[in-house]
Amino acid sequence: MRRALLAAAALLGLAGPALGQNGMPAKDLFGAAATPAPLAARSIGFYSKGCVAGAVALPVDGPGATSGPLWQAMRLSRNRNWGHPALVAFIERFAAAARRSSGWSGILVGDMSQPRGGPMRTGHASHQIGLDVDIWLTPSPGSLSPASRETLGAAMMVRPDRRDVDPAAFTPAHVAVIRAAAEDPEVERIFVNAAIKRALCRSSAGRPWLAKVRPYWGHDSHMHVRLQCQADSPDCRPQEPPPAGDGCGSDLAWWFTDKVLHPPPPKTPPKPRPPLTLADLPPACTGVLEAR
Repeated sequence: MRRALLAAAALLGLAGPALGQNGMPAKDLFGAAATPAPLAARSIGFYSKGCVAGAVALPVDGPGATSGPLWQAMRLSRNRNWGHPALVAFIERFAAAARRSSGWSGILVGDMSQPRGGPMRTGHASHQIGLDVDIWLTPSPGSLSPASRETLGAAMMVRPDRRDVDPAAFTPAHVAVIRAAAEDPEVERIFVNAAIKRALCRSSAGRPWLAKVRPYWGHDSHMHVRLQCQADSPDCRPQEPPPAGDGCGSDLAWWFTDKVLHPPPPKTPPKPRPPLTLADLPPACTGVLEAR
C-alpha cells in the first residue's frame, strides 16, 4: 500500500515514521518522483497545494526553423518540464502566436511542474498541479545546448529602483508576447513585476486582456502564466477571478508606495512556515504518489 512512499523515502535514506504522512516534507517525496503517475490526466487541489496525475512532458525543443526551435525548455536538470496536457497544448499554441505577433524566433520556457506535481524543494510555492509555467521574457537566441540551458540567465526587464521597466530591455515585442498569452482563452492569470504592469498600462490601458495580468513580487525577468482548472479535473480548486477593470488604477499604484518598495524591517522576525506534508495535500495526492 505504501510502496511509492517507501521508495521515495528510500531514495532519501528515510523510512518508517519519517514518511510524509508522519511529517516528512512533501517536497522531498514529490521531488524524488522522476516519472509521472500513470493515471488519467487531472489536476488535484489548488495551485499551491496539490498534485497532478497523468502529467506529460513538454518536448525540450519545439519545431525547428532556420532561426531556431519554436520553443526551448530551460534548466532540464530540474525535471520540471511536466504539466497537465492542457498546459503543454497551451505552450505549443502560445509559442506560435508569440512568434507571429512579436517577430521573436522562439520562446524560452522555464519551470512548469514536477512529474507528479506537488511542492518543490526549491523555487516555487505554486506550480503544483500542472497548470503553471514560467515564460522567460528573453527571446530565443537560437538553438541552445543542454549545458547552455543550465547557465544562460533570463534578461532583467526592471530598473534597479523597481519603479519602471528598463527601456533598453523592455520593448513593444514584449508587450506583444504578454498580450498573446493573456488573450488565450485557457489563461486564468499572468503574474509580472509591477513595473512591467505599469509599462503595459501605458501602452494598452483599457484593453480587456490587461485584467488577467497581475502585479506580483519578483517576476522581473519572466512571466508566470496560470491556466484555469480543466473540465477533466473536478478536484481542481479554481482561483477567484481577477478584479474587474484593467488593473491600472489605485491597486497598481500601491505597488510603488514606500511601504512596498522600502518596507521597514519587522520588529520581530517572522517564524518560517513549516513545510507542507502529505497530510496537508488533498487525499488523492497519496494515490498519485503511490501510482505505478
